[in-house]
Amino acid sequence: MLAQSYARTYRATAVLTASPGQLVLMLYDGALKALALAREAFARPADDPARIEVIHTQLLKAQAIINELHDGLNLEAGGEFARTLQRLYDYYNRRLFEGNIQKQVEPVVEVEGFVRELRDAWAEMLSKHDGSSTIERVRGVA
Repeated sequence: MLAQSYARTYRATAVLTASPGQLVLMLYDGALKALALAREAFARPADDPARIEVIHTQLLKAQAIINELHDGLNLEAGGEFARTLQRLYDYYNRRLFEGNIQKQVEPVVEVEGFVRELRDAWAEMLSKHDGSSTIERVRGVA
């Protein structure tokens, strides 16, 4: 119980002290975690009573994170890059909705791969240079 409290405090502090670029990375990581949990739930036996609930809950969580990424875009300052991300996020949400309604794992796997590519590219950008000017334009924090 105490360990959970420390973990919650650590996460809250990490979010409060993160740069805009790090926050985006955290959102990607959160989406990937939810997608992985949903994908794992698809592998459970069909008669597992928690299977459908876990799939549904985790896909909604992933969609909420993707919506947060979408809503944080600054289309005016971010230009074509931000508009491309907007279209990608719309597509991801549509595919996750379809996967959730039809209870099919394929859209989840597809979106998980795409989000991982974006996450890795974002992490590389952050590690190579500050990246703050790009991040600020796209995220609207400038």
